[in-house]
Amino acid sequence: MDLLIPEVGLLVWNTIAFLVLVFLLGKFAWKPIMKGIHDREQSIDEALNKAELARQEMARLSSQNEELMKQAREERDQILKEAKALKDGIVNEAKTQAQAEGAKLIEKARIEIENQKKAALAELKGQVSALSLDIAERVLRTQLDDKAKQQELVNNLLKDVELN
Repeated sequence: MDLLIPEVGLLVWNTIAFLVLVFLLGKFAWKPIMKGIHDREQSIDEALNKAELARQEMARLSSQNEELMKQAREERDQILKEAKALKDGIVNEAKTQAQAEGAKLIEKARIEIENQKKAALAELKGQVSALSLDIAERVLRTQLDDKAKQQELVNNLLKDVELN
């Protein structure tokens, strides 16, 4: 049982040692410990404030990046639209030019065909005329071989001339 109930002398010396310890800690250690705790608290607050500022900056940069991406998409769409319009214009111009060239070639071919047709008709008329003269000459020779037929033809021609 002696272990559970301490003696009075032991209690006094323990109390004196405790009070000396508290006095020494209060005099020499309490201020540096409190200063360390206070400094640590301030550094944690500063870190939290910096983290909040960084988060806000990241949010601002994120929205700014989103805006830049939106502008870039709009510019890309505009460039694509202009390129498509330019391509369509070039294609339409090429089609128009090709149609005009085709029409010119067709007109030139039609004129060439018409000229060749006229030349062929003129040549055909010349050949027909030559053949007609040749045939007429041969017919007249056969008819005019006989003197009586010649005289009759001349008389008929003279009658025709007098009547006109």
